Amino acid sequence: MSAVAPVGGFQVRKSGARPPCAADFPALAASPHAHRSAGLAYLDNAATTLKPRCVLQAVEGFYAAGGGNPYRGAYQESIAATRAYEGARATVAAFAGALPGEIVFTRNATEALNLVAYSYALDRLHEGDEIALPVSEHHSNLVPWQLVCQKTGARLAYLEVDACGRLREGELERVVGPRTKLIAFAHASNVLGTLLSVEDVVRRAHACGAVTVMDCAQTAAHVSLRLDALGVDFAAFSGHKMYGPLGIGVLFARAGMLDALSPFLYGGEMVDQVERGRTTFQEGPRRFEAGTPNAAGAVGLAAAVGYLAGQGQDEVRAAERRLTARLLAGLASLDGVRVYGNPQADADRLGVVSFTLEGTDPQDVALVLDEAGIAIRAGTQCAQPLHRALGLQATCRASVGLYNGESDVDRFLEAVETARRRITRKIMALFP
Repeated sequence: MSAVAPVGGFQVRKSGARPPCAADFPALAASPHAHRSAGLAYLDNAATTLKPRCVLQAVEGFYAAGGGNPYRGAYQESIAATRAYEGARATVAAFAGALPGEIVFTRNATEALNLVAYSYALDRLHEGDEIALPVSEHHSNLVPWQLVCQKTGARLAYLEVDACGRLREGELERVVGPRTKLIAFAHASNVLGTLLSVEDVVRRAHACGAVTVMDCAQTAAHVSLRLDALGVDFAAFSGHKMYGPLGIGVLFARAGMLDALSPFLYGGEMVDQVERGRTTFQEGPRRFEAGTPNAAGAVGLAAAVGYLAGQGQDEVRAAERRLTARLLAGLASLDGVRVYGNPQADADRLGVVSFTLEGTDPQDVALVLDEAGIAIRAGTQCAQPLHRALGLQATCRASVGLYNGESDVDRFLEAVETARRRITRKIMALFP
């Protein structure tokens, strides 16, 4: 029978093991905390994920096999690199419910969103036009649209959210109308974990003739993406948040959308013909992939996609919901802790949980947890307007991944309780 210890009013089981797949992630053993008997409890998956061994091997294998420059040579290493790069594009497209010609490789989701801002919005928006977006957006899906508005005379129209992070009732009808030319939105909030009803946004946008831009950096590793079925015009995600390498991202552009866009970056391989006075450009994704591409990163991302498929995303989603429910219940039992967003692990919530501990700075909480070998995020989570809307300076954020188990959540809860007790003792010492 499992040993049980109380944390607040919540019973913490001491025997919850990590999933078997945790053995696939060398970083868990290589961490500075690995010398501890419990090792590293990595709960900062919303910021970036650890990488499975197969991804590391894929990147190393690309370079070990020659690592040629794609498209540029008639020799075997270059030909192999081209095949690997385009093969990765096909793999990622199938994973996302897209066609290979709809997938552009970028450095990250931020660059993908900027590509749409520069190559689509700057050329088409004018004074009097509007860009609608939820106030909960990550800065990467907010700041580029501010720039577009500054340069074109368009204006931002914010969609307000409720305490659970959902769009308020009637908000789409209130904000989105004839002036709306583009709606930018996150598939899920990186602060509150709330999944947006994409179908409602797309329906309203298309009824008004607006284009949709979805940031799915937080969802690509956690829910099955079917971009073809969702009907969005553009979508962006990052490899590093879905167990892939740093420095590789994806822009999805619905069939036909890329052909109407001007290039974002200029240089080698994105050109067709270059003359002294004019240049013509490649068709399709390659027009937006100037210079030597991150082929190793693309190959690594394809390996991550294969790994996720092997784990079964429906099974991963179910396991993460169970962990989220445990995490939310445990935090709710602790005195002085306030959780933001939906307090229940419902279908429209990911395993991203932000909270504060009364009387302390979130950074101090994160430092106490680090001492216990637990990694979380502390700060504004690159979403300052949302924090201001919630009346907050900063929050702590814990987020689960496929290698996390009950033991990670249990240790986290115990460490938060330890932080609370330390603060209580300090306050009592100051005010005896």
